Amino acid sequence: MTGRPSVSIIIPAYNEEAVIRQCVEAAIYQTVPAHEIIVVDNRSTDSTAKIVQQVAHEFPESPIRLLRQDEHQGLIPTRDFGLGSATGQVLGRIDADSLIEPTWVERVAETFADPAVDGATGPVLYYDMPLRRFGLKADDRIRQLVLKVAYRQYHFLFGSNMALRASAWEKVADEVCRDEEDQMHEDIDISVHMAQHDMLIRYVPDMIAGMSARRLEDSPKDYRYYVTRFDRTYRAHQINRPLLKIPPLIFMAIYYPAKALRYLHAGLTRTV
Repeated sequence: MTGRPSVSIIIPAYNEEAVIRQCVEAAIYQTVPAHEIIVVDNRSTDSTAKIVQQVAHEFPESPIRLLRQDEHQGLIPTRDFGLGSATGQVLGRIDADSLIEPTWVERVAETFADPAVDGATGPVLYYDMPLRRFGLKADDRIRQLVLKVAYRQYHFLFGSNMALRASAWEKVADEVCRDEEDQMHEDIDISVHMAQHDMLIRYVPDMIAGMSARRLEDSPKDYRYYVTRFDRTYRAHQINRPLLKIPPLIFMAIYYPAKALRYLHAGLTRTV
């Protein structure tokens, strides 16, 4: 492959009417246009699909594709349907509440111009939190730490901000865990399966996506369950490295301080 590859953007969505417009519009306003922007609606009962159709009508020059995955409920079958339907050489995968930076597609294309790269991921900026740029730096440092503690064997992708080569996805598509009981982190699962094929995942600090910190609205019990998905994913793949417990511990440690900041920010926003 020579030059910059084409980049598809895949967005799984279930009842995301509050955020899907801003997500798709961010994918449209790129310094280098995406090859296609695919929204996969998974049995939404709200206006998610209608809003995507409206955006497509408002931006007829943009390659927006609205697909439906109604056979199974869940992120993994919806993600897989979107990745399997994409036609780009690189498959970017973000969440419905992601807001990719205007240079995102350009950074992804530049990264995958190196034929050795099979996957890429970057930091996130929590756009509904105070001190956003400070948070971005903190997020970047945490992800750099994860790379170090994994001894570069597992370069973990992050589902809200990731891309992989279409040929890499073809190799692991039938191997990734279906996780029908919804126990694991599906992005880490993909990363492990890619590592088993000795595929290179590169961390790209300027491949930035904004995302909501709405996870902090979970109860302590639900948030803990989310964080312990790390351990369940590791166990499913017989990965036993004590240092890999550091990232979950960090996520647990920041829950209450970050939750307090979020409520403070929301209160100040309402009074302005």
